[in-house]
Amino acid sequence: MESSRLNMRVLNRDAIKYIAMSAMLLNHISIMFLPTGSLLALVFEYIGYFTAPTMCFFLVEGYRYTRSKKRYGRRLLIFAVISQIPFGLAFQFDSFNMIYTLLCCFLILAVRETVRDYSLRTVLGICLTLVTLIGDWALTAPVLTILFYESGGNRRSLIRGYMVGYALFVFSMVQNYMMESGCTVQEAVFLGFSSGMGIVVSAVVIVFFYNGKRAQRGAAFSKWFFYVFYPGHLMVLWGIGRFLLLEVM
Repeated sequence: MESSRLNMRVLNRDAIKYIAMSAMLLNHISIMFLPTGSLLALVFEYIGYFTAPTMCFFLVEGYRYTRSKKRYGRRLLIFAVISQIPFGLAFQFDSFNMIYTLLCCFLILAVRETVRDYSLRTVLGICLTLVTLIGDWALTAPVLTILFYESGGNRRSLIRGYMVGYALFVFSMVQNYMMESGCTVQEAVFLGFSSGMGIVVSAVVIVFFYNGKRAQRGAAFSKWFFYVFYPGHLMVLWGIGRFLLLEVM
């Protein structure tokens, strides 16, 4: 039985990240190009919700194992700044991009590790969590990050963290569907629970299929690709959107 379980762990870190990038691309295609509320748009959108919790998990892993936390944080800061214009062009300028949110999550971990005073650590952690309200995946991402960090790699604790993240995300989505989309309570609940399936799939992939390893080849390429892909694909999608708009005009 134990041998069969081990054999399930066939996905390394980079493979899962490539899956996450593909899922995010589908989500953004849905938002930018597909008719709102159509079946295909919802499917693509919900697949994309696999990405954020997965990246929160790997942020925690990266924080634990990086050779330099300062360089790691600086990288996040640089690409959060670089990504903001593509994010604003593709979506809106009144909120901040996902790498900004991951930067806040990174700072929460840094505070938890370096600030010894409990009261100060708590206040700073709450403030950093609240500033994600102006970013993508507000509140859910920092909560997932904290729970993943506290799990220490324990499978049951990791699953509990995913369950809390799922509940928080579904609650926010139900509210969103009711307030902004005008759905009935039943429709909002159905769509809210369905939208969280990406988080469930992330949990299954990480808990049962992740082998804890990196790709043996192309590690350096993959490392930078994941940073560059985020602003890069947003610019490409925005450019395609502008081209299609000009064609229609």
